[in-house]
Amino acid sequence: MTDTTLVNGINEWLVDQALSEPDIVGMFEGLCSRIHAIGVPLGRARLTWPTLHPLFQAETILWKRNQPTEFEQFMHQEVQSDAWLRSPMKYMFDNNVNVLRRNLDGPSRLLDFPVLEEVAEQGMTDYLVIRTGLSIKNENATAKQLGIIATWSADRPGGFTNSELEALQKIQRRFAVACKTVIQTRIARNISETYLGKEAGNRVLAGSIRRGDGTETRAVVWYNDMRNSTALADTMPGQDFIQLLNEYFDITATPIIEAGGEVLDFVGDGVLAIFPYNDAGEQEAAVGAAMVALRGVLKARDELNEERRGKGQLPIRFGIGINTGTVMFGNIGISRRLTFSVIGPTVNEVSRIEALTKATGLDALVTRDIVALHPEKWISIGHQRLPGVSEEMELFTFAKETVQQALAMERIELKPAVKN
Repeated sequence: MTDTTLVNGINEWLVDQALSEPDIVGMFEGLCSRIHAIGVPLGRARLTWPTLHPLFQAETILWKRNQPTEFEQFMHQEVQSDAWLRSPMKYMFDNNVNVLRRNLDGPSRLLDFPVLEEVAEQGMTDYLVIRTGLSIKNENATAKQLGIIATWSADRPGGFTNSELEALQKIQRRFAVACKTVIQTRIARNISETYLGKEAGNRVLAGSIRRGDGTETRAVVWYNDMRNSTALADTMPGQDFIQLLNEYFDITATPIIEAGGEVLDFVGDGVLAIFPYNDAGEQEAAVGAAMVALRGVLKARDELNEERRGKGQLPIRFGIGINTGTVMFGNIGISRRLTFSVIGPTVNEVSRIEALTKATGLDALVTRDIVALHPEKWISIGHQRLPGVSEEMELFTFAKETVQQALAMERIELKPAVKN
């Protein structure tokens, strides 16, 4: 007989978890250890839940006693996998079953799902699946299915006792309450990071939601813009142009994020991003990260364009401007519709710098602070007058750029970059 006092102790611990912000992997690991500690012969357990994420459809945690806990995310799939189609969970969804149990040894042994053979080979003798729905008001079909599925496997001959089965169902009900808090927080973070970016999303979730909320920060500011996009939009079928834009954003925004940058906005066919820093040491790291992103973007562009040419498609062309300085990072708009972005002279300048790449035919133009780390890799094109900017700015392009490109405008004079 499972001690009711011990079960209640676990339930009280779960209440504390629900009132805090636990890591879901650590919480499930702690729960499984506590269940085993009160005498339930738990040898293996798995927790699965659907999520709202642009890449992942579901997340799962696998716990095995005395082994490292595993966390896995499953990507969206247009065609359902064979493993899912033949799983107990799919059967339970299709038949509206909330509890399913299978004996894995003895005369009542039943292995009617492929996964049960795997579990039985690991020495498990009993297999219990409990599905707990988490009701939310949402017309989205995926959101309506939000809930948890937990599988509990015993490794004692004879499996779970009736009192242990009852205890597991009571514990999971309380565990689901804690999961609802954690999963909804994870989903809110996923959505905020997807639509706002990681830094902006964290600030919004932390309470920076009033118009005017914001702080000054120093950052490397990046802006890239597609060339001839208006003509392409006018001449291409709408769906083809959307596909083109998505390919363009893939090769420009993805390397920025992978290098540690923050994509703040897609401005039409432009990408606005920052690499924040606080001091000189961090500035050097931010500039280095931006240069990693720059190399990644141009490499991805060349690879994609080679593929597009092979299909008889026009190459994607764009320019990149990179600047550094102080920006205001915060909420702008109206009280009922806000965006979290950066504003200030540094941002205005970077868009003008990028615009000059169109006139010069250059891939990228950057300011002196950007070239300071590796001046030998850059060539000055001289001091340029930018619209709306009071003072001329010295701009630089890659040393590898051809003279023909750099001389596309007669007023540009090539000079090697030198340290101050």
